[in-house]
Amino acid sequence: MFEALTTPLRRILSGLSRPGTLTEANMEEGLGQIRGALLEADVHFRVATDLVDRVRAKALGTQVLKSVDAGQMIVKIFHDELVALLSAEGEAFTWAQGRPTVVLLAGLQGSGKTTTAAKLAVHLRDKWKRTPLLVAADLQRPAAVDQLRVLGAANDVPVFHATGLTPEEVARQALAEAKRTGRDTVLVDTAGRLHVDQELMDELVRVRAAVSPDTTFFVCDAMTGQDAVRSAQAFVERLPLDGVILTKLDGDTRGGAALSVRHVTGAPVRFVGMGEKVADLQPFHADRMAGRVLGMGDVVSLVEQAQGVIDEQAAQEQVERMLQDRFTLEDFLGQLQAVRKMGGMKKLVSHMPGLPEGFDADSLDEKKLDHTQAVVLSMTPQERRRPELLDMSRKRRIARGSGTSVPVVNELLKQFDGMRKMMNQVKQGGLLSRLAGKFMPGLGLGGGMPSAEDMADAQRALAGAGARAGARGPSKDDLRRQKKLERQRKKQARRRH
Repeated sequence: MFEALTTPLRRILSGLSRPGTLTEANMEEGLGQIRGALLEADVHFRVATDLVDRVRAKALGTQVLKSVDAGQMIVKIFHDELVALLSAEGEAFTWAQGRPTVVLLAGLQGSGKTTTAAKLAVHLRDKWKRTPLLVAADLQRPAAVDQLRVLGAANDVPVFHATGLTPEEVARQALAEAKRTGRDTVLVDTAGRLHVDQELMDELVRVRAAVSPDTTFFVCDAMTGQDAVRSAQAFVERLPLDGVILTKLDGDTRGGAALSVRHVTGAPVRFVGMGEKVADLQPFHADRMAGRVLGMGDVVSLVEQAQGVIDEQAAQEQVERMLQDRFTLEDFLGQLQAVRKMGGMKKLVSHMPGLPEGFDADSLDEKKLDHTQAVVLSMTPQERRRPELLDMSRKRRIARGSGTSVPVVNELLKQFDGMRKMMNQVKQGGLLSRLAGKFMPGLGLGGGMPSAEDMADAQRALAGAGARAGARGPSKDDLRRQKKLERQRKKQARRRH
């Protein structure tokens, strides 16, 4: 998503972070490079200049050049300023009292207003427990009404439309319909144009006067770069905006619009569209976005997505099977399908921190996941539970059924066997029991989040287990370490009891 911005920023900031190399001169050079990277990523020139000036003033004002980790302080200041630039106060919606809340969506044609209206309705219903009514007031674009009706029917959200009326009359009647049917939120999808013109703005002003919206969102296509900022500025001059919804952030966008639109319009970004599915509308969090821009990842959003697709009881059962060395290809298939539900490997990796410089998520081949899933699905339930039954005849049948080849089947079995061996070695050190106790209170082994010390132990043990995968056996040092971990685990268990 932000590859054009993240890659150069990480390179520049890592250069400033090297110990003993930061001086006032090369800091100025680095800030100049940061400004250039921002401009290349379609960040508005005023935003880029103001952001760099604030970082410079704060860095010099806190005597950062004399600190031990001066370069890291520059990174922190830059991150904090990004968060300050993007942050917004209060809730995204203003709720009406005694009548339905009206949400108006405006924007240019092709920005994704109609799809966003349906996404927003589902978000309000599922997250806020509202009862939304979609209003098809876009009478300019052919099939806009039909598109909204299809989206509403697919997601069980009613859609109001009346023929032979003006957009403002449709919106006014929709508000009356919402009162009559007990709907507490009305989302009005308005018409757009290929560019900002007087006719478009006059129509929007009339619709706004007809229904007096409580919240007005500008729906903005992030892939249009500077054009998105210019159109947002034109809208805010005629139409008071309460927030911006950035769409198509999962596409080939430079990310500059996300940083610019808040500064130029004064309207905060409230939601971002990360895909075509209704579940792909996400609330905008300034700190998470800043972390992703600087290549720090966004693990919190990743966990939130995982919670929506992973069944907690099934996860506990999988941990139990791991502890008892009963992890099968059926469990593996379940994990693979959960990854697919979360958007695939590319989306998963885009949230991960600490990726190497130059790593391109687009280089990941999602087709390999398709092949892997096809191979496992071509097995019988018994074969998934007992892969040792797979002789050459069965492998040929599985290869034909999955549209792959016997070497592909063998490679999957080899990788699965290596994964089980690594799990077994980690289990021997008592690590899985400790982590299960920390993360899975239902297993009767403790509760709460792990401490930093526990996570450090886990990281060291996992690294050791990965290095020893496929080896004949653990070394003496490894055995001593495993015994020590086991003694600590038993000691902690006695304290808990």
